[in-house]
Amino acid sequence: VVTGQTDNLAAALARIPGKDIVHFAKAVEISHPNIDKKVCTGTHGDRGTSGQSSPSSFAAEASSSNVAQCSGFAAAKDSTLSFSKFVEGVKIGEKNWPTGRVFDSSARDATKNSNAKAVAKDLVALNSDEKTIVAGLLAKTIEGSEVVGIRAVSSTSVMV
Repeated sequence: VVTGQTDNLAAALARIPGKDIVHFAKAVEISHPNIDKKVCTGTHGDRGTSGQSSPSSFAAEASSSNVAQCSGFAAAKDSTLSFSKFVEGVKIGEKNWPTGRVFDSSARDATKNSNAKAVAKDLVALNSDEKTIVAGLLAKTIEGSEVVGIRAVSSTSVMV
């Protein structure tokens, strides 16, 4: 997260079970709601271009007005939606992870690992302090994870 390697982060997130992503999103929502609103609310994720011209909310199945894809909106929704609402509405603990669903004339699978890639892109776009917070929350909520790749330390400790 901290080093900004979107592809590596997306690949790692894709290997995490959806139920663990739900725990991570809840931790972000509870401890840092300002960060929660910056994830999965954008326009860079997969979207059915012909059938989803103005989706406005998350759902377990994609339709003309609902997305089952992180950041799959035609216009940003950061004032009304969030990462935690994404995992709840899209049923990430049950399905739609790591690949979302989009809608053209009917619902279909999005690009492989589309949700994991979109979450990774949103996390990497956070500022430095927010990335550090997210890395810590990932380490606490995802079994087997650890914080690595932090390039700068603000203080130094010396043991004698």
